[in-house]
Amino acid sequence: MPIDELTISAGPGQWSYLQVGSTSSSKPPVLLLHGLPSYSYGWRDLLPFLAEAGFQALAIDWIGFGKSDKPEKKAFAYTPVAFLGALTALVAALKWQRFSLVVQGFLGSVGIQYAQRHPEQIERLAILNAPVATGARLPWNLKQLGLPLVGEMLTQNPLSVDQTLEGGGYWAIPNGDLGMFRRPYSLSGDAGRSLMLTVRNLQLEAALSEIEAGFAPWRSPETPPFPVGLIWGMRDRYLKDALIQSFRASHPQIGFYPIQEAGHYPLEQEPEAVSKAVVRFLSE
Repeated sequence: MPIDELTISAGPGQWSYLQVGSTSSSKPPVLLLHGLPSYSYGWRDLLPFLAEAGFQALAIDWIGFGKSDKPEKKAFAYTPVAFLGALTALVAALKWQRFSLVVQGFLGSVGIQYAQRHPEQIERLAILNAPVATGARLPWNLKQLGLPLVGEMLTQNPLSVDQTLEGGGYWAIPNGDLGMFRRPYSLSGDAGRSLMLTVRNLQLEAALSEIEAGFAPWRSPETPPFPVGLIWGMRDRYLKDALIQSFRASHPQIGFYPIQEAGHYPLEQEPEAVSKAVVRFLSE
């Protein structure tokens, strides 16, 4: 199944994205939002599964990441509010009325905020190891990327990407894939600057307070605004097991699809199991 690499202008700049499937599909389209410090390459294994299941799917590079534009801070604040505004502009440019969201990791949390703020647009929300409750903390491997001086040096070293990606689980990622994840940071210092600004301005505590409150309908026995499923790597070293178990217990309306041997970036360890779980959830 061919994967097309395309661009679209919306909001603060030009977005790069990967696309599979037909625009004439009868199923709602799927938008994939990567976490930190990834980009659309992280969805490479899931995209063919979605296409085979009959979905049109787009894996974007967030503004500031991958091949998308990397505006200066004076033009784009790299805060959750800025990313939400950019995502709103992107959805408008795509002319999508209703779609499913698949989000991963830190920054994927912006996608959760978007879904909660625009429930009328959301068919389904799949969450892959993204922070969902106020107990979550930014792990040191990411936090240090936003520190004064230290963060400026680390984000200009592409090898920091290796440490962050592999630190989220218990297994090595193949060198070829690590090289692809490093590529945006090797090609331009602007990529490292955007990563540093994003981490520095993540405002995680405030974002998670909003997310936690927004999940209130999934705690009650009444039908929630849209289905939510957690496709979860159970060996996540960044988001601890006790946190997700507590969240599950208090949100009975949210589905749970455990991936036993996967970590924080579950598609890197168990691509087939994760892909099948995502397709199953989106097709229910």
